[in-house]
Amino acid sequence: MSSRQQEQGELSDLSIVGFWHVVFTSKGTTNPPIPDGAVVDMGFAQWHSDKTEILNSSRPPVTGNFCLGVWEKTGHLTYSLNHFALSFNPDGSMQGPANIRETVTLSLDGKGYSGTFSIDQYDNHLVLLAHIVGTISAKRVTVDTKPTDIF
Repeated sequence: MSSRQQEQGELSDLSIVGFWHVVFTSKGTTNPPIPDGAVVDMGFAQWHSDKTEILNSSRPPVTGNFCLGVWEKTGHLTYSLNHFALSFNPDGSMQGPANIRETVTLSLDGKGYSGTFSIDQYDNHLVLLAHIVGTISAKRVTVDTKPTDIF
């Protein structure tokens, strides 16, 4: 086997499936205005082999800090994710659904991914309240990962 064939085989073995520390950073958000570079959210995402995903967000639990999604591979090391969350107001009343979409590319070493995201927050009547856009970056969490590696 040539080194190029071996390299291509190794690249085809890379997968988004795994446990990730993710950071959502605003870029170009105008509704509401959020400065570029501001961290919008961060947390832990688990991408499963059955093409489902779960995100534990850093949002306060009372406002809804979990969302569930589905993903598909759309190109070489590229993936699209569509997930939904139920959002609540600080008083515990339902605010409405949120829809988060991501397009990400896995790094060549499989230890990270990056791309773009959008978050659409709706009220209970599906009136759009906010449209947040930006970049997402992630580091793979392994059995050897320490808090100092990701925070």
